[in-house]
Amino acid sequence: MTASNPARDESSHRPGGPPPRGARLEDPLDSTAQLMNRITSQLGSQLSLVSLNGTRRPAPPALVLVAHGSRDPRALATVRTLIERVRELRPQLPVRLGHIELNEPLLRDTLTSLEGRQDAVLVPLLLGRGYHVRRDIPETAAAVPGVRTRVAAPLGPHPLLVETLYARLVEAGWRTRMSDSARRASAVVLASAGSRSPDSAADTRRTAQLLAERLGVPVVPAYASADTPTVPAAVRALAARGRHRVAVASYFTAPGRFATQCAEEAPWICAEPLGDHPAMARLLLHRYDQAVAAPEPAPERTLIPA
Repeated sequence: MTASNPARDESSHRPGGPPPRGARLEDPLDSTAQLMNRITSQLGSQLSLVSLNGTRRPAPPALVLVAHGSRDPRALATVRTLIERVRELRPQLPVRLGHIELNEPLLRDTLTSLEGRQDAVLVPLLLGRGYHVRRDIPETAAAVPGVRTRVAAPLGPHPLLVETLYARLVEAGWRTRMSDSARRASAVVLASAGSRSPDSAADTRRTAQLLAERLGVPVVPAYASADTPTVPAAVRALAARGRHRVAVASYFTAPGRFATQCAEEAPWICAEPLGDHPAMARLLLHRYDQAVAAPEPAPERTLIPA
């Protein structure tokens, strides 16, 4: 008897020969391009840490995105997506998240995790110079002495916010072109959380002014709490001026209780919150870069008695 032929291994084949039956065919050019893209990205990240004379640059300060926090689970999901957009724009930059309240990680815990290892720039995911920006965030940072921090400016007012507000209104049904009669009947209410801080209110009014210039119709600020007018009151005031086609622009960084409340009070269309729009990621990096480029404040001089 002759020995039977051994079973052929279908999982292997001669180099350069035809692929085994059932194997997935891949374009070698596509695979090579993907590999080169990964190598280029990794090499770029490494070279960004090396100066022209060959010495290693210090690591950039971490960007700590400071969100308020919300019981609405959509808020945390939105913030996490926004962070991923920031990382895509600047892969070599360490990006962390800290909350003022209601969600984890809390800001203090995030800063403690950096203690003794890395400086940080705290970028508030907040729209004006309210209490959280002026007091809560700096005081929390000061309570963690093991990490050097800077607090960036709040996001608003800024043209990139107006770009986002405009895009959200268009998504909701705002017409980019309208007749003169339609324009005379139209207006927008800029709905925000509200603050007792005069600076914060001034920031919101400035954003409303910039949005009005972009849209070519009146834009009136309104507030869910702590200030007036409310959204219904602003709508009534506009109707008294012959503006019966009123849209609500949601001046909130993410979904939450106040954003939902204002949406329910809209007489016509209501835009989604600013959320994870690409312009928001660019704005966060802009505020980070501003803080990094700003000269550090000089230390206070202690007068020694003669």
